[in-house]
This record gives sequence, structure tokens and C-alpha cells, in this order.
Amino acid sequence: MDFKDILYTKEDGIATITLNRPQALNALTPRMQQEWMRAIQDATYDDEVKVLVVTGAGRAFCAGMD
Repeated sequence: MDFKDILYTKEDGIATITLNRPQALNALTPRMQQEWMRAIQDATYDDEVKVLVVTGAGRAFCAGMD
């Protein structure tokens, strides 16, 4: 699965998940939930990841569910 509604990066032991639907105040969709879980699983099983940061693009972190 390609990430469409989140951004997921890893650098220097820090994994970052960014909810990326700023036009909808990052309200979660079923696809976002699947992408979120995939990213968390990847970070969990990557021995180089020491920190996981979760953030939202735009002016809101997350406005709930769509």
C-alpha cells in the first residue's frame, strides 16, 4: 500500500507520521487508519527507530473521523 493520506519519514532514529488532509482538518478516514497502522508497525519493527512523532499538516492535528 502506498501512503496517500499520511506522510511517513524516518531519519536519524526518528520516525514521523504526518496526517496529511489539511483541507479536512486531518479528519481520519478508513484509508488513513490503515496507513497509520502500517506506519506504526514499520516503526515498531525497525530497530533503528527510537522515537515516533505524530503530527498533523495545516492548522489542526485531527478533527475526528470522516
